[in-house]
Amino acid sequence: MMLIDGSAGEGGGQVLRTALGLSLVTQTPFRIIRIRGKRAKPGLLRQHLTCVNAAATLGNAEVEGDVLGSSELTFRPKTMKTGTFEFNVGSAGSTSLVLQSVLPALLKAEAPTTIAITGGTHNGLAPPFDFLQRSFATVATRLGAKLELRLVTHGFEPAGGGRIEVVVTPATMRAGFELMHRGALISKDAVALVSSVPKSVGQRELAVVRDELEFAESELHVRHVDSPGPGNALSIAMVYEHVTDLFVGLGARGVTAEKVAHRTTGLVKRSLRTDAPVGEYLADQLLIPMALAGGGVFRTTEPSLHTRTQLELIPRFLSVTLEAQPEATGTWRVQVR
Repeated sequence: MMLIDGSAGEGGGQVLRTALGLSLVTQTPFRIIRIRGKRAKPGLLRQHLTCVNAAATLGNAEVEGDVLGSSELTFRPKTMKTGTFEFNVGSAGSTSLVLQSVLPALLKAEAPTTIAITGGTHNGLAPPFDFLQRSFATVATRLGAKLELRLVTHGFEPAGGGRIEVVVTPATMRAGFELMHRGALISKDAVALVSSVPKSVGQRELAVVRDELEFAESELHVRHVDSPGPGNALSIAMVYEHVTDLFVGLGARGVTAEKVAHRTTGLVKRSLRTDAPVGEYLADQLLIPMALAGGGVFRTTEPSLHTRTQLELIPRFLSVTLEAQPEATGTWRVQVR
């Protein structure tokens, strides 16, 4: 049985999620200790327990230690199930991260699977649904993945209660994938989501985007959405020929609209200072699909701790070599073979 130190690398929930997903793919049992060992509140929180439960359900797995607060877990997968499933985080915990835990296995399953996940769709510590749909899924589709994603209800912190529905159809992943250049800028847009929040909040955010990034009025949009609780999110999309960069800022009590917008436009400006087609948050998410495909290469910014953790953990489950090398331009070349 494989032993994994949950405090290694980024030391958070990603170690657990990657282990769950690849355990299902390879039918490799594992034991993880010191779960989320580098976090202020270590052990399984409700969101992470939902990841475990989802993986256990789909993989007919035998599990020990699957209780809130647990710092150790044993996971023994069996035969994969396909069909229709529902999972509920029970808080504003990220629906995207629950999906991340089982997506590798669904991509390699024998039949299509539909899953609905209830929880947070716009969470400050996880990829929001917008990023999943417009950035990750677009590139994953080029790799050969067949994904249909639908946001049914928005769920903001702290209320949660959002719902996403995802259909994954198994397909042959394409080896030799390359993403070395962004290509020309095709379009750009900024959307301010508001739920039980004055429209003026979104308008103030978009005014900053207009002034800081020189967006035209036709590229700025305020959208009213329904959700169980109040919320606000600002997303800025830069759509290139080969990739879509999406940057999201979340409103919070006591944080002005202008501060949310300045933080988000700052992320865009930082991205524009490099020609790397793959940003920090997309890089770590691309590695598993590329590894499942058997190889590929992309250029990115300096690998984050999350990406470095993936580089170390994925080869323990799959027969691949992952390398990250700095380039003279300040970007990095990441290769899977």
